[in-house]
Amino acid sequence: MAPPPNPRIMPFGDEAIAEAARLIAAGQPVAVPTETVYGLAADATNAEAVARIYAAKGRPGFNPLIVHVPDLAAAEELGEFTDEARALAAEYWPGPLTLVVPLRPDATIAALVTAGLPTVALRVPAHPAIRALLNASGVPLAAPSANASGLISPTRASHVAASLGDRVALIIDGGASQRGIESTIVAATGGPLRLLRRGPIDIDAQLPAPGSGIQAPGQLASHYAPSKPLRLDATDRREGEYLIGFGPIAGDDSLSESGDPVQAAARLFDLLHQADAADAPSIAVAPIPGNGIAAAIRDRLKRAAAPRKS
Repeated sequence: MAPPPNPRIMPFGDEAIAEAARLIAAGQPVAVPTETVYGLAADATNAEAVARIYAAKGRPGFNPLIVHVPDLAAAEELGEFTDEARALAAEYWPGPLTLVVPLRPDATIAALVTAGLPTVALRVPAHPAIRALLNASGVPLAAPSANASGLISPTRASHVAASLGDRVALIIDGGASQRGIESTIVAATGGPLRLLRRGPIDIDAQLPAPGSGIQAPGQLASHYAPSKPLRLDATDRREGEYLIGFGPIAGDDSLSESGDPVQAAARLFDLLHQADAADAPSIAVAPIPGNGIAAAIRDRLKRAAAPRKS
């Protein structure tokens, strides 16, 4: 397989941060170093920008993403913190610790970031490059690792370039990552702390119970599913269905009238919630053809439509 085309790389500095902030404002993801690995960052409040992260990575499913913020005060605007969560933040932030906490009802985070879950994964990073970008962009940044899905996480700009090529508009080169392994993830949602992913920080927390479902990046389990029956690949509406359209198939609402999978990904969770709250007793979704992010949408819908275990 031929390597991807060469992307634009700029050394970390004022010029690179200004250009990255301009791209973030335009809804584009950029690669930026953190102390753990390089992240593919986009505006966490912009659903289409977040969808472009999935498209660039070729991510096969919509897992929740870590949201990076400049400080605890910014984190508390998005999540609800217990005293125990604040104590962890005070001890380890800025640094390679991600806290999963309940999502505030008034949080402006796009639903695609949390994969429809009632929690949000938050981190205050320590690396000067991503901290500068947070300050320059003025928005929380969703940032999974800046590599094609399933490949080795990148710890240098050259790794990002080899993996993503020109699927990323800009790579900020800040040298080698100091830690080189993804952040520790701890859930602080009430009750005992739960260790959802091991990482650079060793925290005394219990492991989640088997079958407890996805709660953070790096876990494999089902995501948000509606409370109603969900029929896939619907080319027409049956009696009692709320039809979510796509492309030429119209419905009560559409993921994308133009058939744009990025727009469809951005609207997916919002429309599932909308359909679940509608009067119709069941939901149908039009076919979403294509590869890449379209396949990710189909994967997510297949999981949502799977029969629940009693």
